[in-house]
Amino acid sequence: MGADRADRRRFRRRVRPPGGRGLSAPVLLACGALLLSGCASMPDSGDVRRVDSSPRSDVDSQVRVYGVSPGKGEQPAELVSGFLEATTSDEENFGTAKEYLTKSAVKRWQPFAATTVLDQAPDVRVETDPGDRDGNGKTVVLSGKRIAVVDETHAYKPDEQPYEERIHLTLSGSEWRIDGPPRGLILGESDFQRIYRSVNKYYFADLGPDAEDSKAGDNVLVADPVYVRRRIDPVTATVKALLDGPTGWLEPVVSSSFPRGAALGRRDERLSLDDSNALKIRLNEPAAQISAARCARMAAQTLFTVQNLGEGSSEVSGVRLERQNGSELCALSSDAARAYAPDGVEGHPRHQYFVDSEHRMVRLSDDEDRPQPVPGPFGADDAGLGSVAVSRDERDAAGVTADGSALYVTELASDADRGKVRVRSRGGSVEHGLTAPSWDGLGGLWVADRDPRQPRLLRLPGGTGPADEVRLPKLDGGRITALRVSADGSRIAMLVKRSGHTTLRLGRIERRGAADAPELSVGALRAVAPKLEDVDTFSWAGDSRLVVAGRESDGVQQLQYVETDGSPSNVPEVPGPNGVQSIGASEDQTRPLIAETRENGIVRLLPNTDWKTVDQDGSAPVYPG
Repeated sequence: MGADRADRRRFRRRVRPPGGRGLSAPVLLACGALLLSGCASMPDSGDVRRVDSSPRSDVDSQVRVYGVSPGKGEQPAELVSGFLEATTSDEENFGTAKEYLTKSAVKRWQPFAATTVLDQAPDVRVETDPGDRDGNGKTVVLSGKRIAVVDETHAYKPDEQPYEERIHLTLSGSEWRIDGPPRGLILGESDFQRIYRSVNKYYFADLGPDAEDSKAGDNVLVADPVYVRRRIDPVTATVKALLDGPTGWLEPVVSSSFPRGAALGRRDERLSLDDSNALKIRLNEPAAQISAARCARMAAQTLFTVQNLGEGSSEVSGVRLERQNGSELCALSSDAARAYAPDGVEGHPRHQYFVDSEHRMVRLSDDEDRPQPVPGPFGADDAGLGSVAVSRDERDAAGVTADGSALYVTELASDADRGKVRVRSRGGSVEHGLTAPSWDGLGGLWVADRDPRQPRLLRLPGGTGPADEVRLPKLDGGRITALRVSADGSRIAMLVKRSGHTTLRLGRIERRGAADAPELSVGALRAVAPKLEDVDTFSWAGDSRLVVAGRESDGVQQLQYVETDGSPSNVPEVPGPNGVQSIGASEDQTRPLIAETRENGIVRLLPNTDWKTVDQDGSAPVYPG
C-alpha cells in the first residue's frame, strides 16, 4: 500500500500552464505536449504507474509545478520521496516541502545553502540504524551520481562523483517526519534545468597596469554566469545576486561599482520591468552619496545584467537607481548604455578569415561565396602562413608561419609592410611551434610557444610591443595546444593535452605590477566541457559561452555550446559537419559558424541553411579576436 500511495502522490502533483486552470499530472501525460490544443478524450480507468520526476519533456517549461502534502501513515522511504518531490515545486518558500519536516528541522533547513545536481532523481533506501532501538527513528539513504553543485552565491561548479547522503526521520506523534534534512536541495538534472536558468551578471574588468593603454578604456564589462530560479521573481533574484558581488572564481579580476553593503532599500522588495520595459531600483543608505559617474557605471552593470529577463527577452529600455527615500540617484537609458556594452570590446565583425591552399590569408563576408585575399603582405602569394588572427577592429592581423616557427604582425592595408618577427619558437616542428594567436579587445595579442624545452605563454601589448611572459599554473605534465582570449581580456580558454587526452580549460587573467613592468598570470584553471573526454577545437561564442567540438567516451564527435562555468548551454544544439578540426564563431550569435573539416575543407553555416563548403582546401578559420 505504501508504494501505491507514493505513486499516486506523483500523479496528484499539480501542474498549471501560465494563466490557466490546474491540470493534474495524468492529464498532462495523456495530453503529451498538446497543452495548447487540448485533449480529445481522457481515460477514467487503468493501472497506476510510477512517473519519475526526471527526465521531463520540454512541455514542463510551460507549466508550474506544485508539491503535495504528506499523506497519512506514510513510511520513511515514501515520505522522503515526497519531500524530494515537493522541493521540485514552484513554491517560493517551499511551504509544502516543510510539511515533511519536524518543527525544529524547519528552522534549521536552509534550502539555498547549496543545490546538489544529480544525473537523475536520487535512489532512496531505508538503512538499518542500530542506534534507534526503540523504533522511533529511521535513517534513509539517498544515492546517485553527482554532476555539479550550485553554491550559496548561485555559482555552478561541475563536480562529477558518486553521491550519498543520509536523512534522519523521527516519529512525530504517529507520523514520520524528517528531523535531519539534507543540506540545501537535491535535484535531478532535468528538474534543475526546468527550475533554474543561467543569467549573466556583469562587473568591470580590473585592468591593473593595462588600464592606461587599453583600447577600450576602463569601461570593460565581464560576464559572470549564475543560476536563479526561472519562475520565482527572477528579476529581484538576479539584481540581488549582482549586488552581492562577483562569484569567487571571477572576483580577483573584476570589481563592482556598487559600494560595499549596497542592497535593495527594503528586504521584501519585488522588482519588475514596467510597461516601457524599464527597471526602477531603490537602494539602501550605503549607495546614497555616490557620484553621478559611479552611479552611471552601477546602472550599466544593472542594465546588462537584467537585459534578457523581460517578457520575450525584449531589450531593457533603461534603469533608474533611487535612494531609499525615492529620490533619483541616476538614470541610464539603453542608448546611453551603449558606451558600456560588452560588444564595444567584442567588435562588430564584418568578415570571416582563414588560410587558403596557397598559405595566404583570405576573408569572406556573409553575402560572398568566394573568399578574397586580404590587402597587404598576408594576402600575397609568398605569405607562407599556417594560422592567423585578426584584431577586433579588423585593422591588424597576426600570422604564424606554416612551420610554426615565427609570428608576424601587420596592418590589413595594401601599402603595409610585413615587418620583423615578433616571436620566434625553437620547437623545431609545427606541433612544437607557436599556437594560432588570439587578440583580446584591449589590443593585446596572445600566443603560446609549445617548445618542449621552454614552453611559454606570451602577451604582446598593442600587438607589436615587447612580449610579456605570462605565468601559468602547473599543468601536471600537460601542455597547451591552443588558446583563445575573451574580448574583455579577463579570461583565457586553452586546450591542454595530458596523458593522451585533450581537455578544455578556462583560466582568469590576473594583472599586477606597473605599466612599464606588468606582471601577468593565469589562475584557477577549471574544466569547461567536463563531459567531453577529448576536445578537438573551440571558439568563444558569447560573453560567457563557447562552442566546442569534442568526444565523449563513445568516440563520436559532437558540436555543442557550453557556458564558462561548465554548465550546458540553453542554446539549441547545432548539427555538426563531420570531422571538425577547427571552428570559428563570433560573440554576436547572429553571425554564422565557420569550420574546417577533414573531408570538405572550410564550411559555413548561414542562418536557416545547411553547412556549405566555401573552400575545399582552406584551413584555420577565425573571426576577429
